[in-house]
Amino acid sequence: MKKTIRDFDLNNKRVIIRVDFNVPIKDNKILDDNRIVMSLKTIKYAIDNNAKIILMSHLGRVKEESDKESKSLKIVAKRLSELLNKEVIFINDTRGKELETAINGLNSGEILLMENTRFEDLEGKKESGNDLELGNYWSSFGDIFINDAFGTSHRSHASNVGIASNLESGIGFLIEEELDKLNLAITNPKKPFAVILGGAKVSDKIGVIKNLVGICDYILIGGGMAYTFLKSKGYNIGKSLLDNESLDFCKDMLEKYNDKIILPLDSIVSKEFDKDVTLKNNENFDNDDIGLDIGEESIELFKNKLKECNTVVWNGPLGYSEIEKYSKGTKDILEYLSNKNKIVIIGGGDTSSSAINFGYKESFTHISTGGGASLELLEGKKLPGIEIIDEK
Repeated sequence: MKKTIRDFDLNNKRVIIRVDFNVPIKDNKILDDNRIVMSLKTIKYAIDNNAKIILMSHLGRVKEESDKESKSLKIVAKRLSELLNKEVIFINDTRGKELETAINGLNSGEILLMENTRFEDLEGKKESGNDLELGNYWSSFGDIFINDAFGTSHRSHASNVGIASNLESGIGFLIEEELDKLNLAITNPKKPFAVILGGAKVSDKIGVIKNLVGICDYILIGGGMAYTFLKSKGYNIGKSLLDNESLDFCKDMLEKYNDKIILPLDSIVSKEFDKDVTLKNNENFDNDDIGLDIGEESIELFKNKLKECNTVVWNGPLGYSEIEKYSKGTKDILEYLSNKNKIVIIGGGDTSSSAINFGYKESFTHISTGGGASLELLEGKKLPGIEIIDEK
């Protein structure tokens, strides 16, 4: 069992907390502050225990110098200060004298947020490549390291694995909850157990299917990946998304687990993405049709399968849910599962965004903050950002 923030005496200690402030920003406004809000419990605990708090996070991908302007964490520092009702010192750098002086001058209970860790990727991908020198340098800022960024825990970066390699370390409350809820659903699900998988490509979910097909009762498949499965059964899918390299895998899975793998019966289709839509059964696709959401019969089929299940894990929307006319399948299943007497885990990424944006933030057992990390847990993989953490 991994150490948590509760296992340390934080009083007057410099505590580096790796948080996940990778929030969507447009026109210098934060569109969704959920990830900031989810970090508050750990930060407040450190404040209450008189720590000197150094926060680190990435924001987006930083590929060229011009990205710095739109990828600064300054706006996040302002929002965090509002949420805490407390000043957050922001240093517009990831290294250097100004940052070091500010950290050394911290008093107990004070908070400093340094600039986007991925600014270090501009010269040789030092952050995302877990550069040894950078990890050593950042670890010199603190006495204790707490990883509370579940969304990056499946990556070996300088700001998680690099720092944890040099300091006493534990996990924060957010990661603790993520692991408790996700592992419980996977390792000891209350049966019957259903997995809902959507998104674009089958290849992204092969590991999940292989890992869970033996223990679940149903795998309900929607999104773009459904059309590769349908193609493997001989259906004409028109110009729908097709993952050619996964056709043999789909065919093999359907032959072995025909009763478990549930495919859509119909789809919302269009000739072009922005044109009028039509409802069509699987048998009636034209050569130029594009399937963009599951249809009414599929929604009812999915509801009937989910009705008998006590545990549901969902990763990937059932259609192109960012667009209103292709969001009904995802919306209807979210509505059906909301506030039910079931264990429902929403597995991060676009699925979590859909659940929150459609008004179901408080309606499920757990909504994960990490799409890639939750996906790798569902595959049965170890997460390097958590594996490196000290054991109790």
